[in-house]
Amino acid sequence: MDLHLEELIMKITDFIKSEAKTDTVVGEPFELGEFKCVPVIKVGMGFGSGGGEGTEAKGRRGEGMGAGAGVGIEPIGFLVTKEDEISFLEAGKTHGLAAAFEKVPDLIEKLAENRRKEKEMA
Repeated sequence: MDLHLEELIMKITDFIKSEAKTDTVVGEPFELGEFKCVPVIKVGMGFGSGGGEGTEAKGRRGEGMGAGAGVGIEPIGFLVTKEDEISFLEAGKTHGLAAAFEKVPDLIEKLAENRRKEKEMA
């Protein structure tokens, strides 16, 4: 039985590197007024393999092997920056990414409020 486990793991790892990116899962970073928003994801993976061989009393020989892998990719929120301030807006587990998008109006409101303050001070 010839099991090239290292080669298999490298191929799976290369596939995950090319596919498990924030831009393929949730989208590219974007700007909302003065705010820069960067989507953040969580990636988990697991691997398993096994094999065996044997000979029956009648002289028949047999062998078998198997392997499996699993990958989970989940959007968890956004890093939001404005000038030198940074914060994390979490996507709620119960609502997924929708919870982060529910906070977008708050960001817009803060942006408008800051602009009003700047105009009042000028």
